[in-house]
Amino acid sequence: MSENVVHLHKHANPPAEPAAVDTAPTVLTVVPDAPPVRPVPLWVRSGRAVKTAVTHERTRSAGRAVVRHGLYTFNGGRIAARRAWDGRTGSRYERMIRAAEAAGNLEAAEEWEERLQRFRAARHHRRMDLLHSPVDAAKGVAVGAGMSVGVLVALGVVLAISTGQAADVVTPLTATIDFIALLIRIVQIVWGPAVTIGPFLALLALWSVGRKQHAAPQWALPANVRNGEGEPITPSIVVKALRDLGVPALARAIKEMGDAGASMLGPITIAGCGVEVDVTLPSGVSTNEVQSKRRKLAENLTRHEHEVFITIPQAARTVRLWIADSGALDEPIGPSPLVTDETMTADYKKGKAPWGQDLRGDAAALSLYQRHLLITGLSNQGKTVALRSLALWLALDRSVEFLIGDLKGVGDWAMFDGLATTLIQGPTDEHVIQVTEMVESAVDEMNRRIQAPPGTTFPALIVLVDEAQMAFMCPAKDEDKRPYGGSKANSRYFMAVRKIHNQGRAVNVLMWQGTQDPTNENLPKLVREGAHTRASLALGTESQARMALGDKAVDGGAAPNLLRPGLDRGTLVVASDGITIPAGQSSITVRTHYIDDDAAKAITDRAKALRDGVTTLHAIEHEEEHDALADIAAVIGDATRVRTKDVLARLATRNAGAYGEWSFIDLKRVLDDAGAEPYKSDGVMVVSRDRVARALANRDTDGSASAE
Repeated sequence: MSENVVHLHKHANPPAEPAAVDTAPTVLTVVPDAPPVRPVPLWVRSGRAVKTAVTHERTRSAGRAVVRHGLYTFNGGRIAARRAWDGRTGSRYERMIRAAEAAGNLEAAEEWEERLQRFRAARHHRRMDLLHSPVDAAKGVAVGAGMSVGVLVALGVVLAISTGQAADVVTPLTATIDFIALLIRIVQIVWGPAVTIGPFLALLALWSVGRKQHAAPQWALPANVRNGEGEPITPSIVVKALRDLGVPALARAIKEMGDAGASMLGPITIAGCGVEVDVTLPSGVSTNEVQSKRRKLAENLTRHEHEVFITIPQAARTVRLWIADSGALDEPIGPSPLVTDETMTADYKKGKAPWGQDLRGDAAALSLYQRHLLITGLSNQGKTVALRSLALWLALDRSVEFLIGDLKGVGDWAMFDGLATTLIQGPTDEHVIQVTEMVESAVDEMNRRIQAPPGTTFPALIVLVDEAQMAFMCPAKDEDKRPYGGSKANSRYFMAVRKIHNQGRAVNVLMWQGTQDPTNENLPKLVREGAHTRASLALGTESQARMALGDKAVDGGAAPNLLRPGLDRGTLVVASDGITIPAGQSSITVRTHYIDDDAAKAITDRAKALRDGVTTLHAIEHEEEHDALADIAAVIGDATRVRTKDVLARLATRNAGAYGEWSFIDLKRVLDDAGAEPYKSDGVMVVSRDRVARALANRDTDGSASAE
């Protein structure tokens, strides 16, 4: 049986009697009414409106404007009073004396003290003159008035004689009196408005002074001033930035100097898209304290961190600041001269490659003569383009030969097909093996050149490996269990690079490498320190920057780890004696020209036209294996013994490629290892047929094989 529930509200009429009677019992419950909706009081609505009005942007802007302009006037008065006080007293000279003493410049302090004494003497002389000036002025007025009246009367006499009228004698005097009366009348008319308007003009002048000096809190200034957009770098701005740097000794010294802290600064000179200034730090402040606060200094100068560079010049206790114009470093530089000048050629020995621009906007050119090269950086920062642009310029010297290994293998170096002697492209271990053998062939060429007669000159051979970290990290091993990668003494790639670094420069065999973010695993210390020119794009940490450029460059201010990945693509820090670096600095920042693939192909086409034609190998061709001991037995034939000189000649005739450059040492090494040593007979060295045959028989019995 179900129940019927009827809800009765208080103060409500009961429901009408149902037409049909339900047999189910009815349960009556009483539910209170919902509270009535009351209107919001007026004072609450007014408070909300006031709060909204206060937080509205237009209201806040108006409030900032009122505060700003009021403080412009007030602080303008303070500035004007300070200037007037400086002009009337010797406080300015006293501040300069304190500044010179704080900087330890006693000669400048003595000079300012002499100027202060001269100022005080001149001021005393003026004050003594003021004691006598009233009497002298009264005498001067009396004498002047008497002379003026005499002149006017004389002029009237002349006028009376001319006109024949005796009354004209006083005409000049009365005319002068009337003129003076007119001037007094004009002053009476103007004086009232001048007295009324004068204070407003004075306030306007004070407001103008405060406005020019931005004499208001930072939060009250206009947005463009707060952001520093277009704000020029002045001595006062640099001094304030240094004062607020958070170095206690520096802040105290500047505070003692007052506004004369600008004495620390050298001339602010325009340098490309920014300005440059040398700052001589006061005693007790080291240069690394300023270097370590680069970001804060940049923000104090209303610049981004990447727009301020701090380097250490030769002068002691001095830092050199280069401050870019706001946003200037985000603007691209112009195209490369390699693209715009189709007649350009290269000179490996005397020329310099046009690489880009330095921060001052000057052309940055790099000499490549007898310098090993290393370029590092994070992935996708322009490393390959920067490395390729140097190779493109050098390709315009027809005497230069290239061996190129591209371990990325995406076609960045494809335009060198038909220009390079060897071009290996690919990321696999097999490609690393091929590149390693390519570098080892360059070592053989280097050794051949070293053994040439003294004075022999050789053309440049550039051994270029892009993405070299792939070679150092390759796990593959050869048949003798020697690893291709790694940094141990048995690493084939590592040792080949080290040999070129050690001796290649003297015979113009040069090693160029490009690698991603350097570590001890993918770029061993001995290899990176063997490069004469080291350059780095954006990196992640200071430790990587030290690996890329060396401790000296980083301690001198080089900071590729502070470049912005992606935004500073193509900007690199260079440490090399092949590029012009400002005196006292250990590195220079270069914004490289971007040369795309199409432009690079056009340049290589011009380079190919300078050559007679180059057949490019895409793999290292292995020579056929030969058995040196068996070949020696063959050339001896049936003779009992043969002179070593004749054996060498017969071997060269049999296989010139294998034995054409053999010497007695090579022959003796093979025979000694086999136990068939050459010996003297009748005063000459000979090779015994029986000894060689016995060595062959013993070797075959042991199941060994000797291949050279």
